[in-house]
Amino acid sequence: MVKVTPLGDNVIIEPDNSEMRIGHIIIPDIAKEVPENGVVRAVGPGKTNKTGDRIQMEVKPGDQVMYGKYAGEEYKIDDIKYLMMPQSSVLLILE
Repeated sequence: MVKVTPLGDNVIIEPDNSEMRIGHIIIPDIAKEVPENGVVRAVGPGKTNKTGDRIQMEVKPGDQVMYGKYAGEEYKIDDIKYLMMPQSSVLLILE
């Protein structure tokens, strides 16, 4: 991946696009649900509060996360699709 650093409290997530199957039937792309989980690939430095102090990010690169169904903007970097969204769209960290 090209070295990218999101600004503010944005995160870049690589969605889990594993092939969806039911039995031996492969579900076509147009019938698939939008993935709601993925791996954090990059994080911004965090937001600043009213006094100018930086608010630390809760997620870090490598975290497995779940996010809102329609969260984020899709971007393609080196032929890989990523989502960029504010940290507030990340619902939980999978451990």
